Order: sequence, then structure tokens, then C-alpha cells
Amino acid sequence: MKISLRMFGAALTGLTMAALTSCGSGSSANGTVTLSFLMGNAESTVDTAEALAGAFMKANPGIKIETEVVAGGSEGDNVIKTRLSTGDMTDVFWYNSGSLLQALNPGQTLVDLTGDPVLKNVEKDYLPVVTQESKVYGVPTAAVSGGGILYNREVYDDLGLKPPKTWAAFMANNEKVKAAGIPPVIGTFRDTWTSQMLVLADYYNVQTAAPGFARNYTGGKAKFATTPAAVAGFQHLADIHAKGYLNEGFGSATNDQGLKMLVEGKGAHYPMLGLTLPPLLGTYPQAATGIGFFGIPGNDPAAHGATVWEPPALYIAKSTEQLDAAKKFLAFVASPAGADVITKAVPPSGPYRVEGAELPDDAIQVAKDLQSYIDGGATAPALEFLSPVKGPSLEQITVAVGSGLTPPAEGAAQYDNDVEKQAEQLGLPGW
Repeated sequence: MKISLRMFGAALTGLTMAALTSCGSGSSANGTVTLSFLMGNAESTVDTAEALAGAFMKANPGIKIETEVVAGGSEGDNVIKTRLSTGDMTDVFWYNSGSLLQALNPGQTLVDLTGDPVLKNVEKDYLPVVTQESKVYGVPTAAVSGGGILYNREVYDDLGLKPPKTWAAFMANNEKVKAAGIPPVIGTFRDTWTSQMLVLADYYNVQTAAPGFARNYTGGKAKFATTPAAVAGFQHLADIHAKGYLNEGFGSATNDQGLKMLVEGKGAHYPMLGLTLPPLLGTYPQAATGIGFFGIPGNDPAAHGATVWEPPALYIAKSTEQLDAAKKFLAFVASPAGADVITKAVPPSGPYRVEGAELPDDAIQVAKDLQSYIDGGATAPALEFLSPVKGPSLEQITVAVGSGLTPPAEGAAQYDNDVEKQAEQLGLPGW
């Protein structure tokens, strides 16, 4: 199964939980309204959803929420699409934001929230990733996560290093780390999806250099191989391998092993998503303060920024018979009170997309580091939130480039061919 980074939580836990309850909804004889709520099976998703439902029911005793869990990844996607198309969907459900929303045919299956008071606390920067055909359909259910470089702060302190703002400075840091006998960059290519990060998390730099890339890419007018800023991510993979900066056994190492190496200082940098850290805190509490984050550096220090993975969303199925109660629940989720509930359930790996919601004082360091990028207006959503086009073979291509088997320019061209097949399947104009 191909693993989407947006669905990383489900892939990480690999849970196969059964439905907690049936999904029926309605009103009981005593006037209690029942809402049905569907979510994926990632541990963090279940913990967050159940905490939100519990807090909401405590504040609204006239509304009962029954939760249901489905498998993550493509299996869960198919269940959601089928149930929406047949009108058999739960009242509310947790699903991806971004380009995958298009596949749900939201104009026919979801409640339009455009201009609704439900959205009053949702940050405007978030709205585009839950919008289709100028209509808004969802509210954020979690925090933003940064995609870039996780680094060991103790290693940096010991070697007198500072987070770099250019790729040249990053490579200079790697050389100093290597001289100290520590693997500079952690590779975990056994979990092939992890090999994509230097390409996908470089999108902030692509957008900065080519502001119209996402639109032109979706329309078949822009290509990775012919856009220098887009080829750069593939080049970064090749350069790190060529310099010998990867850990021994990078081809057989797993994501779990890579995170352990980073936390223990047995590797200095790990191209990864910040949301991978909260699940580690029970075993490695030092990760909360010992691991920092910076965006993939580009060429201009004045234009340094970071790529972000936007939160998934809560949507209302058009088939609901409890619209008022469903909207009330969404308004609670997208409020500072809702964010506080989420924080207690799962430590955030970044700030919330809710006005008035603030990171706690004891937030993990990667969340604070990402907050500084957002405060400075130096972020861009990952390309998969802006375009439905993502070829299925990217992770195999990046493994080959990052292992020195495929030249970066050739890898970019291979990905363009991979993307073309997928775009044609989606029936996108311009392909």
C-alpha cells in the first residue's frame, strides 16, 4: 500500500480497530440528539476524537456522540467514498484536508459551511485546504505539522552549530558533524515513504522561486524536471549520499529506528515530519526539548521558510438529519476550548489553525520552532494540499536517487512520467 504522508498517523500505528459503536443517529424519546462520528484508526486520531466527543457531550448533555472507527489509508478512503455516495455516512466524519477532498465530490455529499458561524474561529490561511469550487466544507481537527529537518539540539550545542538558513550552510554543518564521528543525516529507506521528505518538504522553496508552480503543475504546464527549484529536492538527496553523510545501513533502517537514533544523538539530522515526535514522548520524554526543527534550507537566507502539512478536517455529511447539532459540534472543535481538549489528548507538533488557540508553555520544541515560521509568514502548504497530482512511484524514485542509483535529473524526469499517468487517470485538463 502506498503511504500518503498526510495519512502518516494511520500508517505509523497500523491499528485495525473495529467499530466502537453503530453509526445510527437521531433523537430519543427523552429529547436527546444522537450524532454519529466516523474517524480513522490512527491512535492519535482516536484519542483526539474521543476526547473532543467527551468534552462536547459534557458541555452539551442533550447531545450524544457515538463514534465509529475505520481502517486508515486507501481502505478507509474507499469506505468513506462508498458511504457518502450511498447516503449511508455518519453525521460527521474525520478526513483529509487538501486536494484529496476533491475525490469526495463535496458539492454533492457534504454540507457547505461557507459564511457559516461554525467557521468564525478558523484561521483564513486554513480555509483554502477545505475549499472546493469556492465553497468551504470543514474545520481543523489537529495542529499544523512542519515538514523539514528534525535535529538533535545537544549535538548542535556540543559542536557550536546553528540552524542553517541556506543549503550550503546545512552541508557545512553536516561536514562538521561527520568530522565529530556522528552520522550527519539519518536515512530510513526500508520505510520507503520516508525517502520522499527532502523532495516534498522542499516545496516552500519551489513556491518561492516559482509562485505559479502548483497551478501550472496541476494543469500539465509545469514539470519537475524542467523547473530548477523542483529538481533541487532530488539533487539534495543525491548530494547527501555522494558526501557520505548518511548513516550505515540507511537502506534497511526503519522510521522507528531513525527517530531513536535522532533522540539518542546517534544521528544529527532526520528529514521528517514533526508529527512523528509526540508518539515518542512516553518512551523518550527528552524528545520534547531535545529535538528541534528547521525548514529545508534554500539558497537565499532572507527567504528561508518551511513547508507545512495542514491538519485534517471534520466534515458534515449532507445526508445528516441532525444538522444543527452537527454544526454545534464542529464549532466546538474549531474553538480555543476545542484546541485545549486536543492538546490534553495529544501534544501538538505545531500551532493550531484556530484563532485564539495558543500553544501551551510546555509545548514540544518542534512546535515552538514551527510557530516562529508561521509568525513570520514564512510557510507554504505541501504540494499535495494544493494539487491532486501525486504519482504513486515517488518513494521508489527517491530511494533510488538517495541511494546513488539514479541521477537526480533522471529521477525528476521519471517522476514527471509517473505523474502524467496519474493525472490522466484523474481526467485533469491539460494532460
